[in-house]
Amino acid sequence: MDTIAAMKSLFTDTAMECSKLITQRYSTSFSLGIKTLDSSLHMPIYAIYGFVRYADEIVDTFHDHDKKMLLDRFKKDTYQAIEEKISLNPVLHSFQDVVNEYKIEKELIEAFLYSMEMDLHPVDYTEENYKRYIYGSAEVVGLMCLRVFCAGDETQYQQLKDPACALGSAFQKVNFLRDIKSDYEDRGRVYFPGVDYNQFDTQAKIAIEADIQNDFDHALEGIKQLPANAKSGVYLAYVYYLNLFKKIKNSPAELIQRERVRIPDARKLLLLAGTLFRRQLKAI
Repeated sequence: MDTIAAMKSLFTDTAMECSKLITQRYSTSFSLGIKTLDSSLHMPIYAIYGFVRYADEIVDTFHDHDKKMLLDRFKKDTYQAIEEKISLNPVLHSFQDVVNEYKIEKELIEAFLYSMEMDLHPVDYTEENYKRYIYGSAEVVGLMCLRVFCAGDETQYQQLKDPACALGSAFQKVNFLRDIKSDYEDRGRVYFPGVDYNQFDTQAKIAIEADIQNDFDHALEGIKQLPANAKSGVYLAYVYYLNLFKKIKNSPAELIQRERVRIPDARKLLLLAGTLFRRQLKAI
């Protein structure tokens, strides 16, 4: 490798390490899941997470700044990075590298950024824009990861698209239930259509949970068909969220309104160990 190529490779490797650090700082559960993927998949998935994490931070955290301006700039810089195949922003540089290598469609990126824009202002969620938000904020992220997992196998990608969307949908809806208190009190949001936070009750909770269970059931069929190098990591994420979901299901509606349900770190490690053991037995 000549000197210029080596320096460019070092630049990209360093950018990827930045996305890895972001993932580790923001999500212990996601980081654990990535560790059970084949090592060849680690950096591409870190790059995707770093991108979506920073976009989400703009709309959820930077309240003392012009969030619309920041998101517009982030969006413009994203497309420029993808087109030019370089960015001095390490998060965008690592993301564009993955987008270009794995041929991630612009439509997926556009849908994601549109959902982020929806969070800039209050939305009265109907069934239609609820589904659109979930597609853009969660399902397309799963599809981006699926592009990496399938590594150019278009037939496999098309076969697994629907289960991948179901998994992303399940994860996001569990997040909505877990965070219903903070979303309402801190951000003025209730994502579930027709749900009044102040009158959130057992009946509403049960209906939401039945919908989530359908997503989990559909997603598991797709996980079983994933390439071997991705299956364990995705299955761990599935098991983690399923355990969180079960804990929420076993909690009364008034508790969900009062506090955030969590999975302790010790439990996360047990889930990781169980997933690795199942992989050794080839039971996944």
